[in-house]
Amino acid sequence: MPTYAYRCRECTETFELLRPMSESGAPAACPEGHHDTVKLLTTVALTGAASGAAAPAGGGGCCGGGCCG
Repeated sequence: MPTYAYRCRECTETFELLRPMSESGAPAACPEGHHDTVKLLTTVALTGAASGAAAPAGGGGCCGGGCCG
């Protein structure tokens, strides 16, 4: 299950909830019980490679993929 980050507009606390993707848009109360919260946009950092997986040839990305030329 993914973790979603929220911020309470009343007490300004930031908190995270572990919930199914099907509930990602559902309202979330902060730990203090306030219901005026907003879901924050977060980024996912992926590091390393899966064991046995090779890096793709060409490097990918805009300049590594040859689209800048």
